[in-house]
Amino acid sequence: MTFSLPGFDLNHFVRATLDEDLGLGLPGGGQDVTSESVIPADARFSGVMDSRDAITVAGLGIAVAFFRALDPDMAIELLVEDGAQIGPGTDLMRIEGNARAMLTAERAALNTVQHLSGIATMTRTYVDAMQGHATLLDTRKTIPGLRHLEKYATRMGGATNHRMGLWDAAMIKDNHVLVAGGVGEAVRRAREAGVKSIICEVDRIDQIEPALAAGASHLLLDNMDVPMLRQAVALIAGRVPSEASGGVRLDTIAAIAATGVTYVSVGRLTQSAPAADVGLDFTPL
Repeated sequence: MTFSLPGFDLNHFVRATLDEDLGLGLPGGGQDVTSESVIPADARFSGVMDSRDAITVAGLGIAVAFFRALDPDMAIELLVEDGAQIGPGTDLMRIEGNARAMLTAERAALNTVQHLSGIATMTRTYVDAMQGHATLLDTRKTIPGLRHLEKYATRMGGATNHRMGLWDAAMIKDNHVLVAGGVGEAVRRAREAGVKSIICEVDRIDQIEPALAAGASHLLLDNMDVPMLRQAVALIAGRVPSEASGGVRLDTIAAIAATGVTYVSVGRLTQSAPAADVGLDFTPL
């Protein structure tokens, strides 16, 4: 089955990534000089991609697209699915086909699986630490050009996506409030502009009622400690979803999630996740 995401052009991503690695358009570029000089054009390899650590898997479908872009007839067997939690030493996929194609696509395929699985693995760690309280959200703190993939990876780890960008919800933050003159006025302007989903950031208890009265549909409780979060949740009383955000760490998320907030958002899921240790070993045929 072909990997697809709404708003994400897989073919363009694969081609642009391979072109970058091959140096297309640069003097002397457009080729894998090592493989083309060392490996016969008709040589064939088999290969196994595996994980050296316990991880949550993400990105295998994109890896397939890299290999198939260079050898459409490559035989590929996926052994696990994205979202699977696996132990160290688990095989992820088996491939067989043109050796040059495998070697040229190898780094792009591995980089993608390592990066996305790293995000999914960290996300799963945070989800598990929440102990069933609240829902984990990601943020817009993503690498430019990779947002759709990184947010896909957080979903594979058990999180729910926050807004995808600047277009699908208003998020009123302190600078918007500063210009508008208050949270109530900022929310009112967004509501009068016809915006349906209005997330309003508040960092004080006295901002909650003005934001709600003006029509906020979601309150982001910014950098509040646990006692203040409990107070805010009690005041909101379920009228809109509430989101704890700012400075959330693995050692604090359980207490934050247990305050009764609807969501907890964590930027480090996409900002700071280490790459998963995934490798690919080849055998000549």
